[in-house]
Amino acid sequence: MMNPSPIKFGTSGWRGLIADDFTCANVRLAVRAIAAHVTARKKNAAILVGYDPRFYSEEFSRLAVAILQENGIRTLLCETFTPTPAVAYEIQRSKLDGAINFTASHNPAQYHGLKFSGPDAGPALPEVTKDIEARVAEIIARDGAYPKTPAVPAAGALKTERVNLRETYLRRLGELVRFDVLKKAKMKFVTDALHGCGAGYLDGVLAQHGVEVHAMRTNRDTLFDGTGPDVSAENLVPLAKAVKENGAAAGLATDGDADRFGMIDRDGTWIQPNHILALAYDYIVETRGWNMAAARSVATSQLIDAAATAHGQKTYQTPVGFKYIGQLIREDKIALGGEESAGLTIRGHVPEKDGILACLLVAEMIAARGASLGEQIRALFKKVGREFWPVRENLHLSDEQKANAVKRVTVDATTLLGRKVVSMDRTDGAKFCFDDGSWMLLRLSGTEPLLRLYVEAESPSASAKLTNEATKWILQA
Repeated sequence: MMNPSPIKFGTSGWRGLIADDFTCANVRLAVRAIAAHVTARKKNAAILVGYDPRFYSEEFSRLAVAILQENGIRTLLCETFTPTPAVAYEIQRSKLDGAINFTASHNPAQYHGLKFSGPDAGPALPEVTKDIEARVAEIIARDGAYPKTPAVPAAGALKTERVNLRETYLRRLGELVRFDVLKKAKMKFVTDALHGCGAGYLDGVLAQHGVEVHAMRTNRDTLFDGTGPDVSAENLVPLAKAVKENGAAAGLATDGDADRFGMIDRDGTWIQPNHILALAYDYIVETRGWNMAAARSVATSQLIDAAATAHGQKTYQTPVGFKYIGQLIREDKIALGGEESAGLTIRGHVPEKDGILACLLVAEMIAARGASLGEQIRALFKKVGREFWPVRENLHLSDEQKANAVKRVTVDATTLLGRKVVSMDRTDGAKFCFDDGSWMLLRLSGTEPLLRLYVEAESPSASAKLTNEATKWILQA
C-alpha cells in the first residue's frame, strides 16, 4: 500500500533519494500544496524559486514555476545556482512572499531536497510545514497520488522573471564584514566550494575587496567527488592540503547550498563548528559592541554559554533546526545564533544559516587578532576557565534498536553511565547533564535515517570515554 503522504518535512525541508521518493510526481504534489498554502494567505503573492547544482535541479525549478503560475502566483526564477542565504536575503530585500529552493544542502549526491521559506525569509516553522503536508494529503485524496501534469517546461518555453542575486547579496556582505581589516592584514586564504553554490561568491567577494584567495572545487560536479558536499573533516582533506601548500592563514569552505561553513586552521587542522560559533560570538560582541545574548541548539556546545557569561550575557537554547534561531534573529534578541552542524547568522542579517558570511567573519577575526584559530580557541578556554570538547556520533541502527533506545531515554534517571545526573532536558530528544559539567544527548535525525549521539566533556579523552560508554549503553537497549 502506498504511503498516502509522501512529503515529510524534517528540520530543514523535505529531502529524498532522487528517482526513489524525490520524483517529478512528488515535486508536483509538494509545490501544489505550497501554492495552496500561499494563496490561502495572500492574493497576488510573489515566490522566488532557487536551486543548487545537483542533478535535475534546473528541471525541478522550472516545474515549480509552472505550477506556481497555474495557481496565479507571480514567480521569480534564479538564473543559475544560488546560495540559500542569498535566496533568504532576496526575500527580505524585495519583500517577497517566500521562496522554494531545490537543494539537499550537505547530503550526498543521491539526495535532492526542497526548502520552503515564508515572507520572513527564514526556514518554514512546524505549523507551516504541517499545513503543507496536510494539503498534500488532501490533494492525493482528491486527485490521486501521481499527478502527471504539468510537464517539465523546456528551458526556452518558460515565461517568468529571471533574477541573479549575486551582486545584491555580496553588497550586503560588504556592509556586514570589515573588509578593510582583511585587506590591511595581507593574508592569504584558500576557499573550497565543494562543487556547490558558494563558488564565485566566497572567493569572488574576497578577491573583489583585495584579499588574496586561492579557490578550489568551483566547478559543477553532480556527484560531488563521490563524497557529497558536506563540510566534514574527511571531505576537507584536500582543502587542508591546499592550505599548507599555499601558506594560507586558513581554509574556508561552504557546503552544497552554502548555508554551512567548514574551517581549516593554518596548520591543516579541521576546526569544530562548535568552537567556531563561540569564537565568532566572542569576536562579534567585542568588535560590534552588541552586548546581547547568544543562541544555540540543544545539541550545540556549551562553550558559547561560557563565552556569553564572560560578557555578562545569557544564552537561549532551542530545539535542533535553524528556524528556531531565526525567530530570535527576527526579534532582535541575540548577537549571534548557531548550531553545531555548522550553521550561523548574526544580528541584522537573514534569519537563516549563512556559511559565506561565517567564513568571512572568521577570516576577519583571524586578520584582526593576528592569531591562528587554534591559538584563539586556547585563549577562549583560558578566558572562560575550562575546556569544552564536543563529539557527535551518527549511529546507524535498525528500527528496533532505535525504538528501544528512544524508549529507554524516556525514563528519568538520577545516575547514568556511573555519573550523577543533575538535570534532564527534553527540548529535542533526551539530554542528560552530569555533575562534572559533561553531558550527552540522544535524538533522531530530522534530515537522515540516523540516531544521533552528542556528548561534551572537558578534554578530548574524557569526551571519547563518554562517547564510548554512551554508545555501548545505547546498543544494549
